Amino acid sequence: MRFPHRRFSWQAVRVRSLLEPARRGRYAPARQLAHRDLARVLRVLDSDPVASCMVAARLQEYGLDARGGSSGELWSRGDPADSLCFSGANLVPLRGDRAALRAFADRAARWPRVCSSVVGRRELALPLWEMLADRWGPEREVRAEQPLLALAEPPLAAPDPQVRRVRSEELERYLTAAIAMFIEEVGVDPRAGDGGRGYRRRISGLIESGRAWARFEDGEVVYKAEVGSLSRRTGQIQGVWVHPEVRGLGYGTGGTAAVANAVVASGRTASLYVNDYNTIARRAYGRVGFRQIATFATVLLD
Repeated sequence: MRFPHRRFSWQAVRVRSLLEPARRGRYAPARQLAHRDLARVLRVLDSDPVASCMVAARLQEYGLDARGGSSGELWSRGDPADSLCFSGANLVPLRGDRAALRAFADRAARWPRVCSSVVGRRELALPLWEMLADRWGPEREVRAEQPLLALAEPPLAAPDPQVRRVRSEELERYLTAAIAMFIEEVGVDPRAGDGGRGYRRRISGLIESGRAWARFEDGEVVYKAEVGSLSRRTGQIQGVWVHPEVRGLGYGTGGTAAVANAVVASGRTASLYVNDYNTIARRAYGRVGFRQIATFATVLLD
């Protein structure tokens, strides 16, 4: 359930206590973790399974290889329980004090930027971005208040029985809705740059893995959502969208209840995060039974 976003003033959310000037070289540098660190890292992530779902899911699928690869890199200044940051398509700080965030910023700025956003717990993502802003900025948008919601029990609202997993032969129709959602939510066309080949592969992969859900009416998608990240303990729902012509009719509540119900039935906690100003979506998620457990922030980059 996505609605046009509003611009956010970065100046209003500076976290000054974490941003005092520091001399380069004062802090131990961040190092890239390797396969021998994987078991320890997974235990650390398991202590915060909802907030770390995106990273845990990738590590559980790809592992942790010092050569990098499709899973990205994981950084720490020592013990992963004290400092941890994922660097890939997104830059995701997971743990760390001011010194650790400075080390992550210094390492990230060493090479050309590859991530499209900085995202994670608000108290980590915003200070990290402030340390990077002069070298990576300006940001396209800062979404500084994104409630992180979780549901570990069957939903309170009745699941929509017409919401189901998308089949492979329905890719084109589903892709049309996914593109509309992306443009409305993110403000850019996912087909830009490569003609949409990368986004198409992403959506096709979600369909093939049974993680794309939709309600079709007259052959058209009127509700859609994906379980974008699926770790052993959490399923993170993303891309929730209702066709503009049927908004306000309960499709978002019933559809999201259906997806959340499937995640919970698998023995996992269902999760999602939402912009604080999206009051309509937040009310719908509340009716489903989602409750806030933390606050995320996302810095979108060009």
